[in-house]
Amino acid sequence: MALSLVSENIAPLKKTHERKTFDCGNDRLNAYLREQARQDAEKRVAAPFVFTQADSPVVLGFYTLSSSIIPVAELPPDLMKQLPRYGQLPVTLLGRLAVDHSVSGQGLGEFLLVNALHRSLQSSQQIAAMAVIVEAKDQRAESFYRHFNFQSFQKTPLRLFLPMGQIVKLFA
Repeated sequence: MALSLVSENIAPLKKTHERKTFDCGNDRLNAYLREQARQDAEKRVAAPFVFTQADSPVVLGFYTLSSSIIPVAELPPDLMKQLPRYGQLPVTLLGRLAVDHSVSGQGLGEFLLVNALHRSLQSSQQIAAMAVIVEAKDQRAESFYRHFNFQSFQKTPLRLFLPMGQIVKLFA
């Protein structure tokens, strides 16, 4: 299946989206999309966004965004020096990102990440966030995010962040 990677194919999750066949190879992510994502959206604890082809309701990829905070002490010392001396700072959490096996290797993961970063940048202009953070599930996921210049927190290496200043430069 050849994908049409256009931002119009990414939308907030709706009841009409077909999620039952989604399989990214991770049972927890599959179950989240099938059983929990709509509830999280309705309760406003996460905002799930899905990728579908224009002519189909079948979900081929998804990500979630939510607001969060991070302790300043977890940031690298050189970055801490540049920030206000607050105990915690606001961030956007990219909680989950997954692509169906049927379309893996076609750039959808990268496309979803860029869309999530752009959406985070846009929302940070109205609701402050100094970075986007992710919690890599494993070394493969960590490598994916590091390819896009995400940095590790001091105390939790699989927890990564990309400062909003770098995201601004991506879209300049």
